[in-house]
Amino acid sequence: MTAAPGTAVPAATPAPAPTAAGHDAPASPPRRALPLGTTVVLALLTAIAPLATDMYLPAFPRMAVDLGTSAAAVQLSLTTFMVGLALGQLVIGPLSDQRGRRGLLVAGSALCAAAGLACALAPSIAFLVVARFVQGFAGAAGVVLSRAVVADRARGTAAAKLFGVMMLIQGVAPVVAPLLGGTLVTAVGWRGVFGILAGVSALMLVGVLVLVPETRPHEARTRGGLAATLRDARTVLGNRRYLGWTGALVLGFAAMFAYISASPFVLQNVLGLSVGAYSVAFAANALGLGVVAGLGTRLVDRFPPQRLLGVGVTAVAVLTVLLLLDVVLLDLPRWPTLVLLFLTVSALGLVFGNATTLATDEVAHAAGTGSAVMGALQFGVGAAVSPLVGLAGERTAVPMAVTMLVLAVGAVLAARFAATAPAPPAAVPSADA
Repeated sequence: MTAAPGTAVPAATPAPAPTAAGHDAPASPPRRALPLGTTVVLALLTAIAPLATDMYLPAFPRMAVDLGTSAAAVQLSLTTFMVGLALGQLVIGPLSDQRGRRGLLVAGSALCAAAGLACALAPSIAFLVVARFVQGFAGAAGVVLSRAVVADRARGTAAAKLFGVMMLIQGVAPVVAPLLGGTLVTAVGWRGVFGILAGVSALMLVGVLVLVPETRPHEARTRGGLAATLRDARTVLGNRRYLGWTGALVLGFAAMFAYISASPFVLQNVLGLSVGAYSVAFAANALGLGVVAGLGTRLVDRFPPQRLLGVGVTAVAVLTVLLLLDVVLLDLPRWPTLVLLFLTVSALGLVFGNATTLATDEVAHAAGTGSAVMGALQFGVGAAVSPLVGLAGERTAVPMAVTMLVLAVGAVLAARFAATAPAPPAAVPSADA
């Protein structure tokens, strides 16, 4: 962030909001800067979902023993969380366009804390599976509404800086969470991990109550119930620029998920790293992603987000080509492979924040709906891609390299599609507007 402590992050000059076809958009109030404390709370809210997804993974074997169940049943608790996370975003995002952001953020944070406590006290696997679904559904509020709040208050360069910070945390959290989880599982057990997650959600609830204002006042809210929601959804999904920028974000995020899923096997079984060396390499890649994302928040003062995104997706594509050649032709030498993985993950730091900025700018009038579609695709595609990297077994890196390359090329094509797509036509006010 470029703002000094205690200062507010500047908001961009508002641009005219596009409207749903045939209807005038609600009048938007003057945009005010988001205080730095609010920005920090919003950024941390985006980390709840990846932390709740990955922190308890090292405890799976112990959970199966404690709950007297199978490994597959424990795995189901992760699946139901992801389903809840996706469905929650699709429900909460559009609802916030009609009901406002803050109340739903408060309710979601409170329910997420309660569900985390329920997971910690779960007497059976069936209870845990249901509690995890509720935790995912409630946690979706932080993911989807943090983006919507930023979109309500900022555009262009200012939004890129805010989203850069948020996507930095959301991008680093899945990388750091398994390492943190391994330490916590050893220290406090899996029930303690869920208790800590409940405590984090409770702290976020306090942060929302104290620092997050309502950014969707009554005069700016969509009216018309389900019909208005469906109209907004059609407008969002019909905006080709939005779809392209969202595609670049989703495919880049999926490439990172492919790396996360394959890295334990590739770095330890194939490259022969010890557990300690693997942890160092994993942490170094997370640091690289964070450094580049932080650098991106400063570069937007000199270069537009579209150009930075283009550099990011192109770099990831080129690096994954080199990674595949390294895997296939050079039989995976240790240091070149580690360097290529570091550079690839780091380059994603230019993708996440800038793609999010460009996508939300396209659908600012329905930021909740746009954020919902983006988030559901982001986590849904990431979860679907993860199993692909293990198709050929645990002692080859080819599936990981191929999957990451395909996703990187897809991100380049998606960004190109968005950059060349025509602007959506201006809406013509209807007689009943």
